[in-house]
Amino acid sequence: MILKRLFQQAALLFKSSNQHSSVQYILQRNIHISSKGYKDSESKSDRALTTRDPFEEIRDKNKDTYLQLINIFMKQEQVYRRGHVEFIYKALKHMQEFGVQGDLDVYRALIDVLPKGKFVPQNIIQAEFMHYPKQQQCILELLSQMEENHVLPDFDMEDQLVAIFGRRGFPVRKYWRMMYWMPKWRYASPFPLPDPLPNDAYELAKLAIERISNIDTKNQVTIYHTADIKDSVDDTWIISAQSVVQKGLLSENSVKDAVFVEGPLTVFLRGNFINYFILRGKARQYDDSYEDPDNIKTIKASFFNFKPPIKNVLKAIPSVHEQEDGVIYALCATGTSSKDSLLSWIRHLELDGNPALTELSIVFKLKSMTKEVTHVDKQQGNLEVEKQSIEDT
Repeated sequence: MILKRLFQQAALLFKSSNQHSSVQYILQRNIHISSKGYKDSESKSDRALTTRDPFEEIRDKNKDTYLQLINIFMKQEQVYRRGHVEFIYKALKHMQEFGVQGDLDVYRALIDVLPKGKFVPQNIIQAEFMHYPKQQQCILELLSQMEENHVLPDFDMEDQLVAIFGRRGFPVRKYWRMMYWMPKWRYASPFPLPDPLPNDAYELAKLAIERISNIDTKNQVTIYHTADIKDSVDDTWIISAQSVVQKGLLSENSVKDAVFVEGPLTVFLRGNFINYFILRGKARQYDDSYEDPDNIKTIKASFFNFKPPIKNVLKAIPSVHEQEDGVIYALCATGTSSKDSLLSWIRHLELDGNPALTELSIVFKLKSMTKEVTHVDKQQGNLEVEKQSIEDT
């Protein structure tokens, strides 16, 4: 009995010593890990576990440096690929900073980060219950980001996804849906834009004005220059759009009713916003009542073969430029969006077949927005301050 108790106490002491040594090893390892990535001036007690983001430390942000970071990660983690999901999420977050959100090669390189054959389900139960859900959800978000940026995948991406998740994986199903629907909607827009879009503000404004005004087939887009107008302050371009129907409506505008130059209004072309202005007149009222000639209740007896006149057989149909809030006479976009450039635009319209503008009262209703952005050091606890003011003139 005495020997049995001695053996039991020795076993308990050995077990407690092993636990103490293992906990001490874990604490030392955590302290070693937490000390990475911090400055030497900081004390060890203030250090905490942090994750390093290599995409924020790069100064030259372009496609080459982005792919180099992916290759460096794959070389460091050739066997186990530890932290691959977190790395992909960081890479997706910084895509727009590097300008690679629309590049198919970059998405394929990110998919290659995942190890092959490890996440393939072995039966239908694993497949339907989303085998390795963390990795599958990561690639699903990657494919969704491709879809948002209108990046059409290719057949090589299917081979990549099948090698990683198998043919029953959820990312492969997402890929099949994208390959079915995206080609159908790729060229379905009646207002196509060039791919890629130009970076010049003049070309973007021209595309925007043409896209807005092409609802009228008789529309004419004219390029003016403020330097052609005497006493003009700004030296910039003006892209104006006006059709023959709009010129006729402007000539019919009463002298008592003023016309308004309103703006700036905003139109977006794949994330690029362009300001434009409109020349608007007073809304017109129409009599939409008409008399049906086939209604037998309104037949009148004719005397001496006299046929009574039929009033308003068809109601007057307004043009596309006559809206409920007013009549759109013209629209334009200028290089400076200033009041002086808009005044030059009105003078160009007077010389270009709109003599009625010389007799009309023109009111400028412009919204001027000013932003004051203040950046302060984050270590002091101050935040960014923005002030916006909108004024009507």
